[in-house]
Amino acid sequence: MSSEFKRFYRSPRDRMIAGVCGGLAMYFSLDPTLVRLGFVGAAFIHPAGAVLAYLVMKIVVPDEPLADASEG
Repeated sequence: MSSEFKRFYRSPRDRMIAGVCGGLAMYFSLDPTLVRLGFVGAAFIHPAGAVLAYLVMKIVVPDEPLADASEG
């Protein structure tokens, strides 16, 4: 049994603002555009909650290390 597990990082490549949506897309193996559209949809439903969630993830989630970013 492997002790390795997936880590959630902000993406340095799929970055429009802070890389949060790109990092979520990488973690869940989704298209980053779908994740961004999800955030826009959430902002229409609950604007303060969507902005707060994005800002918290921007502050708490670290950038992807450069060695991992080159792996792809």
